[in-house]
Amino acid sequence: MTNSQDHVLAIDAMGGDAGPKAVVDGVAHAVKRGLNCKFMFFGDKAELEPLVAASPEIRDAEIRHADNVVSMNDKPMHVLRRGRDTSMWAAVTALGEGEAHAVVSCGNTGALMAVSRKQLGMIEGVDRPAVTALWPTPRGRSVVLDVGANVDADENQLVQFAIMGEAFFRALTDVERPTVGLLNVGAEDLKGHELIRTAARVLREADPDMAFHGFVEGNDISKGTVDVVVTDGFTGNVALKSAEGAARLLGEWIKQTLTGSLNAKLGALMMAPGLKKLKDRMDPASNNGGVFLGINGIVVKSHGGADARGVASAVNMAASLANRPFRDEIISTVQAVMKRRAGLSDTKETTVKAAVV
Repeated sequence: MTNSQDHVLAIDAMGGDAGPKAVVDGVAHAVKRGLNCKFMFFGDKAELEPLVAASPEIRDAEIRHADNVVSMNDKPMHVLRRGRDTSMWAAVTALGEGEAHAVVSCGNTGALMAVSRKQLGMIEGVDRPAVTALWPTPRGRSVVLDVGANVDADENQLVQFAIMGEAFFRALTDVERPTVGLLNVGAEDLKGHELIRTAARVLREADPDMAFHGFVEGNDISKGTVDVVVTDGFTGNVALKSAEGAARLLGEWIKQTLTGSLNAKLGALMMAPGLKKLKDRMDPASNNGGVFLGINGIVVKSHGGADARGVASAVNMAASLANRPFRDEIISTVQAVMKRRAGLSDTKETTVKAAVV
């Protein structure tokens, strides 16, 4: 997408662990790096006004006051019943009423999902939303979904996740035919439970336009075997948290190794440029921003503890997706695939009946 002043991003400035300063600093960081959008900040006006004023990069911004904040401990149902005066609710409202093209929030994930579904609804033909995660690989980045919206998913929902992930990756990268894989306990066709094998059959038979790779294993995610990895939210979230923990452990080991002796410190000094590049590649902030696919609007969830760099990454993600037609693509593809699946089922049923006769 070419950045344009016509694009408006609604920013829930109050929900993150680091407070509104990190959010405003993140927007300023994105603008410094070339983002050219209008911004609507939602939150405590008295707190936000001096922060925005202290960031001269943000020249085109509106601040809208909200009395309350959704805390990380708030239950989604509580927010739906009593959260209409919060910054999160107001930011999503701006998107729903057409005042903004996308929403970014560092707040409570469950509450943001509930508020987004309530106000924006679901894309036609999609049963459940899915949360994406960008995963660094040797080839660049892959997309993994779902990473937390759904504890489980049936075969139809996995098919829908695959279609949404394919459309999302294409919108994000302009790759015409992203490769798609289903996360499984093995790459062989007979591995896994019947649900995931059924999803694979549907994708092969009913979506011939998709570059469906088949099954992938956990180590294939970081290898970049496919562009889009599809799984249920329980498995995806465990995989994501495991990878984050492994990255932190590796970073700590590298730090200990390079500071353990004088020679090690001298070596680290000589390798400083390369180590900085490695640190940047391992930094979760560079891939921050989970998109709620399936919601009828662009909603980007930043990590609650994100610093300015992390917030900037989420803001850039929202801007890059604004006005992309991938939601229309999802609607048409889901409908076509489900129609083909029904047709294939009818054909098989007719064949079985004929064989019996």
